Amino acid sequence: MIRSMTAFGNARADLEQGTLAIELRSVNSRFLDLYFRLPDELRHVETPLRELLTTNLARGKVEIRVSFTRAANADLSKLDPAWLDSLAEQLQAARRIIPDIASPRLAELFNWPGQRGNDALDPQIWGAACLQAAQQALTQLQEGREREGERLAGMMRECADGVARVVDIVHAHLPQLLADHRERQAAKLRESVESAFPGGFTHISGAELSERLSQEANLFALRIDVAEELSRLRSHLEELRHLLSDGGGKPAAGKKNAGSAGKRLDFLFQEMNREANTLGSKAGSMEVTRAAMDLKLLIEQMREQAQNIE
Repeated sequence: MIRSMTAFGNARADLEQGTLAIELRSVNSRFLDLYFRLPDELRHVETPLRELLTTNLARGKVEIRVSFTRAANADLSKLDPAWLDSLAEQLQAARRIIPDIASPRLAELFNWPGQRGNDALDPQIWGAACLQAAQQALTQLQEGREREGERLAGMMRECADGVARVVDIVHAHLPQLLADHRERQAAKLRESVESAFPGGFTHISGAELSERLSQEANLFALRIDVAEELSRLRSHLEELRHLLSDGGGKPAAGKKNAGSAGKRLDFLFQEMNREANTLGSKAGSMEVTRAAMDLKLLIEQMREQAQNIE
């Protein structure tokens, strides 16, 4: 399955102590880069989150944001009398040494660390909830990557069909190209002989002339023979269609993945571009030159799309 590197996923978990929310944002990157934005109370879940993401993602710059909102606690609307007695005793002890210490205000008492001591997050409960929400967000992220990847694959398939049409046109044009060159070469040779030796054809036998024309034609045919380049382009197109349908293959036993489809596509387009350059350098007519330019344009369009493939 071809996947894009651009996607978004989010999820939430509701607990007695509050609500936890997680967001995953993924964009293009050469490797897998993870950036965590976690509150201090949930910093302990970074390691299991990292393990979860590295197991399921191959490439992309992924930003992980986690936040939580505490639930309203009815118990905090009342002050613990025993706690107040203890606090008053400590205040009196402090005033015996520093007499001018002011009494705390009521709002300060409600937010006093001792008063909120029972409101601390339970690491085990919140950690498990965070991982559960992360799995849901990751599933959403992967589904978005697959949808976008299928759209990118469709665009590349259209370009691949265009490359195939250009290759067929060039292949069909080669016999005519060689025939046209033979005619031009024969005319040029006649002009050269007539210019050097007026009436010189009376001194050259038909067999000699035919042999010279054949030699020139063969040399030109070797120079403009692009059958090998066309064959390799067809082979690359078959591999491209295989990658787009298979996504690089299934992972082998004990391995996370069979390789990055995006990196394999990038290498494949480099090879296709090399064949198009060779085709252009061997061009013996304007038609082949235009075909080479069309090939390079189509290959570049596919390469740009592949930059977003995982």
